[in-house]
Amino acid sequence: MIGLISATAAGAAARDRLAAAWPDRTRVYEGPVGDAVRAAFAQCEQLVCFLATGAVVRLVAPLLSGKTEDPGVVCVDEGGRFAVSLLGGHAGGANELAREVGALLDAEPVVTTATDAVDLPGLDTLGLPVEGDVAGVSRALLDGEAVALRAEVAWPLPPLPVAEEGSYTIRLTDRLVEAAEREVVLRPPTLVVGVGASKGAPAEEVLGLVEGALREAGLSVASVAELATVDAKAEEAGIVEAAQRLGVPLVTYSAGELAGVDVPNPSDAPLAAVGTPSVAEAAALVGGGELLVPKRKSAASPAMATCAVVRRPGRGRLAVVGLGPGARDLLTPRAQAELRRASVLVGLDQYVDQIRDLLRPGTRILESGLGAEEERARTAVEEARKGQAVALIGSGDAGVYAMASPALAEASDDIDVVGVPGVTAALAAGAILGAPLGHDHVSISLSDLHTPWEVIERRVRAAAEADIVVTFYNPRSRGRDWQLPKALGILAEHRTPRTPVGVVRNASRPDESSRLTTLGSLDPATVDMMTVVTVGNTATRDIAGRMVTPRGYRWQSAQEGSE
Repeated sequence: MIGLISATAAGAAARDRLAAAWPDRTRVYEGPVGDAVRAAFAQCEQLVCFLATGAVVRLVAPLLSGKTEDPGVVCVDEGGRFAVSLLGGHAGGANELAREVGALLDAEPVVTTATDAVDLPGLDTLGLPVEGDVAGVSRALLDGEAVALRAEVAWPLPPLPVAEEGSYTIRLTDRLVEAAEREVVLRPPTLVVGVGASKGAPAEEVLGLVEGALREAGLSVASVAELATVDAKAEEAGIVEAAQRLGVPLVTYSAGELAGVDVPNPSDAPLAAVGTPSVAEAAALVGGGELLVPKRKSAASPAMATCAVVRRPGRGRLAVVGLGPGARDLLTPRAQAELRRASVLVGLDQYVDQIRDLLRPGTRILESGLGAEEERARTAVEEARKGQAVALIGSGDAGVYAMASPALAEASDDIDVVGVPGVTAALAAGAILGAPLGHDHVSISLSDLHTPWEVIERRVRAAAEADIVVTFYNPRSRGRDWQLPKALGILAEHRTPRTPVGVVRNASRPDESSRLTTLGSLDPATVDMMTVVTVGNTATRDIAGRMVTPRGYRWQSAQEGSE
């Protein structure tokens, strides 16, 4: 919950804009400012104060208890020009909140945390338990000193400027180790603990068994991702409480699912009790992985709990990102976030150049030229399978004539895949032309490099007969100059020469150009591969120089009746 506090009418107006934008995230505190700040500080995870920074400093100073406990505090000035991360930049999330507030209020976010100021991810902001010399290793990264990454397990980290060797170390491990001097230990959630228990098993017995098994195997409890068991034990109090005390979710599987898992130590007892020959081992292994601790029983007499521990391989992450048509303000915030998160970027060289300045230091860039789509898709998937956080970029929307389909054709279920939509060329061109896509529409690529012309022609003819607005991608190149005239001829069999046609080149880019013509007047020689051509249907009209397709046909009938 975000507490909102203001002292003036201007501050209240900005405060109310945030409250309206985030109704489920915010709470407005009225009354005297001092009382409001103190109440919000005690009750909320974050605060946005529309007050002077000095005033907020004096109010919150007596309330501070520690960086891991204090809420994040952002101050917005009276003129609404700046959103300043004042307290809890990392642990309290104030840096990111300042960016969000700035985006909503059109204010400039100000972050003073050193790593954020130079666009390095903070080691304590990666979402992983962290131990050791965070300040020293962070300072080494900031100073450009050699920092080595020792990854004992695979995990998709964001980009970090690390080296193979260095006097400082970032250690990524689920082992029970202490951080050495000049070392930070990051603990990814790679461990799954399967548990079984008799009815009424006490939480202390379950928890003691789990913690003891991990300790004896040299594994860290901080890397436990979940407890897993059979559905029949989903409400077993001792197991439920153990998961709560460990701070991890309890995941359950049906007896049938567990019975199908091959385990080294099956038993007749759970088969008779819950319908599967294994609970602890099978529940831990059901998602795959390496069995580190085979089934063991608690030391109590009689033993009422069993557990097993599995290390699941860290899943790589592939984000397929649409960059939009080219203009920076048409690149979505989600796309920008994925670019900042990726430790490996794969893309066409000219698209990489568009967003190179958005990448964090340490991002590994794998770029190639035109015509290597399948190779880029394979490379991106291979990097993700190594446990990397990968962004595969394409123009427009990644799923429209772009990289999503070849990438997903290569990917299997051993990596996580995220699709990030972008503004397509058809949409960008449509916005420039007016509203040509106001009714049913279709996009057709005229390139026969991947699709036989006979198939393309059949699709064009179907669109013509169905009276659908058509946007042509890849309309004409030096070696492919006859397809567009042929496609326009097919449409002309069903539409009059007066049908509006919009031609947009380099939509949203500095050298953008557009014009509105007609089906009978368009000269295909004026079109190239940087152009999209939108042909209206029988209802589309040129209205005040804008291409408009009405949402229904009653408008068309009225127009025809008046002619």
